[in-house]
Amino acid sequence: MSETPITISNLNDYIFCPASIYFHSLDYYTDTLTYQDSYQINGTAAHNAVDSSTYSDNKNILQSISVYSERYNLFGKIDLFDTDNHILTERKKKVNKIYEGYIFQVYAQYFGLTEMGYRVHKIRIYSMDDNKMYPIALPGENPDMLKKFEVLIKNMNKFELETFTQENIKKCSHCIYESLCSFSRLKE
Repeated sequence: MSETPITISNLNDYIFCPASIYFHSLDYYTDTLTYQDSYQINGTAAHNAVDSSTYSDNKNILQSISVYSERYNLFGKIDLFDTDNHILTERKKKVNKIYEGYIFQVYAQYFGLTEMGYRVHKIRIYSMDDNKMYPIALPGENPDMLKKFEVLIKNMNKFELETFTQENIKKCSHCIYESLCSFSRLKE
């Protein structure tokens, strides 16, 4: 296993395009308005209440706490965890479809929380724009998805940018880094 931990948010980014993680890390200290599109800016704004721990003053709601999974060498933050009802909630600005990357992010949060000693009985993804809740099966309840999660982490640990080839031109056309990217299929 790689010694460098994987950031939970990079799970979804890697599925979209591994090269985007590289460009995102270059922009880490850059003003986000210079590279984020309107969807990303709106998503960041929607998370402000959770990130600043002002979403709820209820003591049983953990907000934006850091988690680490030693088993998978993953770290990041959760959105919300209800310690009374043992429910982990990942908030998204607008959910049109439950992507595997969304599921893998909450799996990583789940493993981080359980390794910290918390019991998690339910996982869900909340779409803020339309106030819809999407239940997600726990990793132990969905062995096929858990296997995909583990394969993703294995692939991320052995990934080498120098040998990367983007196979999906549609991803390039939706990438905010496309104009900077030497891997773009749109330049062919």
